[in-house]
Amino acid sequence: MSSSSSHRRTSHTTQRRVAAVALVGVSALLAAAVQSGAASAAPQKSSLGKINRGSLAAQLTPSQRAELIRDADAAKAATAKDLGLGAKEKLVARDVIKDADGTVHTRYERTYAGLPVLGGDLVVDTTKAGKTERVIKATRATLEVASLTPAIAASKAEKQALSAAKAEGSKKTDADRAPRKVIWAADGKPTLAYETVVGGFQDDGTPNQLHVITDAATGKKLYEYQGIETGIGNTQYSGQVTLTTTQSGSNYTLTDGARGGHKTYNLNRGTSGTGTLFSQTSDTWGNGTTSNAATAGADAHYGAAETWDFYKNTFGRSGIKNNGVGAYSRVHYGNAYINAFWDDGCFCMTYGDGAGNADPLTAIDVAGHEMSHGVTSNTAGLNYSGESGGLNEATSDIFGTGVEFYANNASDPGDYLIGEKIDINGDGTPLRYMDKPSKDGGSADNWSSSVGGLDVHYSSGVANHFFYLLSEGSGAKVINGVSYNSPTADGLPVTGIGRDKALQIWYRALTTKFTSTTNYAAARTGTLAATGELYGTTSAEYTAVQNAWAAVKVGSRPGGGGGGTSFENTGDVSIPDNGPAVTSSIAVTGRTGNAPSNLLVDVDIVHTWRGDLVVDLLAPDGTVYPLKPFSSSDSADNVQETYTVNASSEVANGTWKLRVQDKAAQDTGYINSWKLTFP
Repeated sequence: MSSSSSHRRTSHTTQRRVAAVALVGVSALLAAAVQSGAASAAPQKSSLGKINRGSLAAQLTPSQRAELIRDADAAKAATAKDLGLGAKEKLVARDVIKDADGTVHTRYERTYAGLPVLGGDLVVDTTKAGKTERVIKATRATLEVASLTPAIAASKAEKQALSAAKAEGSKKTDADRAPRKVIWAADGKPTLAYETVVGGFQDDGTPNQLHVITDAATGKKLYEYQGIETGIGNTQYSGQVTLTTTQSGSNYTLTDGARGGHKTYNLNRGTSGTGTLFSQTSDTWGNGTTSNAATAGADAHYGAAETWDFYKNTFGRSGIKNNGVGAYSRVHYGNAYINAFWDDGCFCMTYGDGAGNADPLTAIDVAGHEMSHGVTSNTAGLNYSGESGGLNEATSDIFGTGVEFYANNASDPGDYLIGEKIDINGDGTPLRYMDKPSKDGGSADNWSSSVGGLDVHYSSGVANHFFYLLSEGSGAKVINGVSYNSPTADGLPVTGIGRDKALQIWYRALTTKFTSTTNYAAARTGTLAATGELYGTTSAEYTAVQNAWAAVKVGSRPGGGGGGTSFENTGDVSIPDNGPAVTSSIAVTGRTGNAPSNLLVDVDIVHTWRGDLVVDLLAPDGTVYPLKPFSSSDSADNVQETYTVNASSEVANGTWKLRVQDKAAQDTGYINSWKLTFP
């Protein structure tokens, strides 16, 4: 009989590494501006500081997590009733996070008349005593559609999806599965729709999983996103590292029994299946070069182990799904394939061998990035398109960077560069820069109304820049031998709070605050809520989050950032479709004299096809200051802008109003919040 046991052995590469031993929440505060001091040139210390440890995720065993999900599923009918959901709506428990203080965050999907509701996910927070504390919804719209009978045939939806896939290089002539009926609610207006998934391959050889959403009444394409979430890289050797393998008889395999049974396979240029599990009689893997196929296997196996350990020891998360089950890795995918990708369908990580099959894409930050797509898919489920897609990509960059720092590998010290070792550009430059994303030639440093139209690998720049500023602060500094010089959109400094704190804030927001439709404005709200729970709303950390977001043009600094005062109304006001104007009021008190010539008006409106909207500021005496005109061609969603108004002829004190009117039919929304800042 053969015996089976786990072993830790070394991979024969080049150098030994140095071991390295989680739209609601906290309300916005009205406060005077806090002027940040100059950023330190030294890296921040690895410390969580004075944190509310009761708000950190508790480490659950797989059986404890499964029991919580069973309990939530058993009570889902009562929960739906308590939440006031309609008779046709049902909940499906998908994930549970439990805090150390007993608070439980349960993530649900929804169905309507038995149909899946895409964009209908929600998170319910309950106290240790079982009392509902808050509910975070991907959509606030009432789930209701006029008819459940499609007006167009499923074949029309399939034809449209195939056309979209063809544009990305797919040669498929039919969908992977027949279009299914769904309720599309991600844009705020529930609609009966078809979801069609087209497989095959994209034009660069990446597997294709294109999801196309088609209006079942009109045949109009509502949305599309790619189910395969990709990163780009070539290779990176991690030195001589320790691997956990399994012995069976006289052979060893790349099976990590200490990390959920993670396995690493050799596809040997194939593009489907699992390939062959790496197996050999020696427990020394690879030779540090591509002449030995096991070198890439060793790098991938190591990257998976470091990613597992990072999530386990940093957040108490046991594996990608937090259920103690390992994913698997595949190397040597395709021929000269210059990419790597995570596929939630196979629950696996796949690496190509790069140009000329000379540079396998097995870098530590690539592994951490791609596997973090799996974490996002199994928590917030951020839609892989628009601003939510940028946040999805940024989340992988953020946690991939966290993995690289955690690994503390002497051959690859932690940095805020993405893919710096892979030479994708052929000149030694990184793929992406977190301190100033635009240095890659395409990424956005700051938010703008057009960010959602960028490729998700470029719109991610806003959150990457935020994370760097929150971690390390603005200005010039050198960290682990790398020079950075991070600017701010408003020219004001940001003082970092340290990477460890920033990671905890982002993880808590991702797992307990973000939903599938979270955009940048909602990400700011979610991270502030997470920070308030971890550190308090009067903490330096809370102020730093406000300042870091303002520095990338998402929201304002406390008090506007210039020593003035802000006044805010966070109450929702519904905007009638093609109806009369509505207003939201702010009472300004305690000011003397007139308003300034640079009065700042921050507007956050959730609305599909924002071109329908006319937005004005009304002074206390009724004077109208136009902010946004009607536009029949502006089809983007939401109005999240900061306007500067010369209101110097107006008395500052009094009731100011934001007036909004929808002047065209078919699209709805609401005023989420707005703010006046007197610099």
